[in-house]
Amino acid sequence: MGDRIREENEHESTMLASERQEDILRKVRLNKILRIKDLAAEYGVHEMTVRRDLDQLAERGQLDRFHGGARLSEKHAEDLSHVLRSTQNILEKERIARAAFDLIQDGDAIALDASTSSLALANLLSARKVEAFVTSLDAADVLAASGTPFVLIGGQFNFSARSFVGGFFQQILSQLHPDKVFFSAKGYTPEDGFTDAHLALAEVKIALRQTGATMIALLDHTKFGRRSLATVARTEEVDIVVTDEMPSDEICEAFEKADVRLVLVPPITGPNNQ
Repeated sequence: MGDRIREENEHESTMLASERQEDILRKVRLNKILRIKDLAAEYGVHEMTVRRDLDQLAERGQLDRFHGGARLSEKHAEDLSHVLRSTQNILEKERIARAAFDLIQDGDAIALDASTSSLALANLLSARKVEAFVTSLDAADVLAASGTPFVLIGGQFNFSARSFVGGFFQQILSQLHPDKVFFSAKGYTPEDGFTDAHLALAEVKIALRQTGATMIALLDHTKFGRRSLATVARTEEVDIVVTDEMPSDEICEAFEKADVRLVLVPPITGPNNQ
């Protein structure tokens, strides 16, 4: 009987720890950084208990530990990023996509990266007679549904971004010659250029750039002044930047010096914007 009670208590403790760890993950996705003493006070448990939770989450690659707390791991942040990006700055991405669409002519061969900004553009392509090269399943689904001709470039499948990456992908892409490449990035600074957080996806963007096509960056205003892990293109390697707000004077000067054309999305007009 004693062993049975002990087993039930251990099971209950495991379940409570599991629930607590799920809540910790939810918090770190929102706050990025968590402190052990704050979590212990909130849950009403000893700091050692929280430290054990964080260590277990770190062992699973979901957190990065530091003294006194933890932060969301870069890898896990990227795994979540596709879902999160699809719900962020939706209006800005749609406006940027419409402005980018005006840069496309009938007969163009275009390439799209796996960003949600490029996905917004893919939704508009049925109104043009184009051939599209795409790297993501989501863009392929959109184009297939609209009857837009496209080539899905295969390779190793990246589940978090729902797109293809790797050496085989790059080998295929090196034999294709689109007229225009549309891509996005995690950030842009004049010093580091256009940067991305995921190395495999950064390699895809670099391979797209190396096709020699006109490079068109789709960036909402939140990307300016931010720097991420890997540079995918220097300022002078991009031809056009489409954005929803005028960037800083420093960034505008960098674009002008590199002969980058800046395309500003027309402002929203209506009764509440007069």
